[in-house]
Amino acid sequence: MKKSAQVTLTVVAAMALASCGRSRREPCDRVGFDELACREAVQQGGYYWGGSWYPMMYQYPYPYYYDTYRTYVSSGGRVYSAPSGTYARPAGAAPAGSVQRGGFGSIGAGHSAGSGGGAGE
Repeated sequence: MKKSAQVTLTVVAAMALASCGRSRREPCDRVGFDELACREAVQQGGYYWGGSWYPMMYQYPYPYYYDTYRTYVSSGGRVYSAPSGTYARPAGAAPAGSVQRGGFGSIGAGHSAGSGGGAGE
């Protein structure tokens, strides 16, 4: 009995994860294109979806994705946009790609390479 409960729980968890993955839309995809979110995603190397960060490597600059979207729409394609705020950065979260320093005294202070009385000074 214990083993069948484990199997059932595993199957339910797998189905839940699969359904979550289907609902997330990449902002530069022509079917779910979001102009502002796509522009930021290309610049920042990823996007937020429902408060979680999803890193993404974009092969082309933003205009490529916009042009792909416009071509799709002009040929009769339907766009399914995400609800407002879906791609928003959570309150209090640091902007993607930002560097936070500190936490380890002078080690974490972050010194630049040129300031320290090196051999060339």
